[in-house]
Amino acid sequence: MNKSLSTDLRILNARLPDHENVTLWIENGRFVQQPGHQHHQTLDLQGKLVIPGLVETHIHLDKACIMSRCTLKAGTLSEAVEQTRLAKQEFTEEDVYQRGAQVLRSAIMQGTTHMRTHVEIDPQIGLTGFRAIRRLQADFAAAVTLEICVFPQEGMLNNPGTEALLCQALEQGADLLGGCPYTDSDPAGQIERLFELACHYDCCLDFHLDFDLNPQGMQLEGVIDCTKRFARAGRVTVGHVTKLSALPLARINELGHALAQAGVQVTSLPSTDLFLTGREHFHLKPRGLAPLAALDACGVTCSISSNNIGNPFTPYGDASLVRQANLFANVSQLATGAELLRCLAWISTESAKMLRLKDYGLTPGCHADFVVFDVPSASAVIAQISPPVMGFKAGIQTFERPAARLLNREGVLANNKDFRS
Repeated sequence: MNKSLSTDLRILNARLPDHENVTLWIENGRFVQQPGHQHHQTLDLQGKLVIPGLVETHIHLDKACIMSRCTLKAGTLSEAVEQTRLAKQEFTEEDVYQRGAQVLRSAIMQGTTHMRTHVEIDPQIGLTGFRAIRRLQADFAAAVTLEICVFPQEGMLNNPGTEALLCQALEQGADLLGGCPYTDSDPAGQIERLFELACHYDCCLDFHLDFDLNPQGMQLEGVIDCTKRFARAGRVTVGHVTKLSALPLARINELGHALAQAGVQVTSLPSTDLFLTGREHFHLKPRGLAPLAALDACGVTCSISSNNIGNPFTPYGDASLVRQANLFANVSQLATGAELLRCLAWISTESAKMLRLKDYGLTPGCHADFVVFDVPSASAVIAQISPPVMGFKAGIQTFERPAARLLNREGVLANNKDFRS
């Protein structure tokens, strides 16, 4: 298509999740019902699928791509925290910026148009990582909307000076507060204090919570209680919560209804959660993932996300949310068309709801942030781990991925009989 920066576009023969042969109109970066003029660029998708841009609800750009600086032996959460702490001593603003940019470029080409990144704040790193991420937020704004969550990875009440730095970051442009109670000397105290700060700054909260497979010592009910007491419904998210995988269905339903009633949302981080938990088991390893399908049935807003890429928490990753959703579906044994569509929602529409995104979708008035897949159905995006072929932000194309071509021995397009020996 024409590469000009015009955002006025006519899209022909688009396949939507529930309709075929659709024409979409875009003007001034938004979808419109009817065109206001006759000077649109035209893009014929020839039946390719269009869905709203993918939404990454939980990732750590500041500590991505550091595996070459770390030593991995036990593969545990405590080792990951310690190895990252050591690597963090050498972080500079430019270093964080370059590694974060590497992941952002990959994420954009995997169809992500919105992202919430967590940034570690403590007296050791200070605001170095935060400043780098703020630069990325500005530099990549035309391709991805970046939301910054500052949090105390090393603990808060046990780490003097951390709270003041968190407040400073919020005053300098951070969007919300995160928590990590399991690294604090007083987990319940950290939760309570973060709710107080969130009320003071009128921001959302996103906790790393209950990150092991022992059902004892859960902090989830404390978060539910605080959400109700501080009236923060719809503004609190908990990530990991792998302890839930150790509970029977009846107890999950109890907690699921409590979460839904309180307005607490849940994010599963399958690549990290599977890598770090269950290390004590050699045989019959547990599938330590939050049971999103059961929680979803209770009315809980859920999402699937990447968490970490190329570090001791997760040595893998290409920033593909589709790959994460497929991994979750595989491990959770979700395979019907309806189940795969729900997995797709957990990286798109439900994730957008979690981040409280306004004007998200494909209907008139929505921002024209969307991705295109060459698949026969929306469920096939997850089933086939299909890479997007192009993406748009505010109606402007941000990437394209030419289709692979199978060639015969003469270097021309092959047919089925060209590979006979």
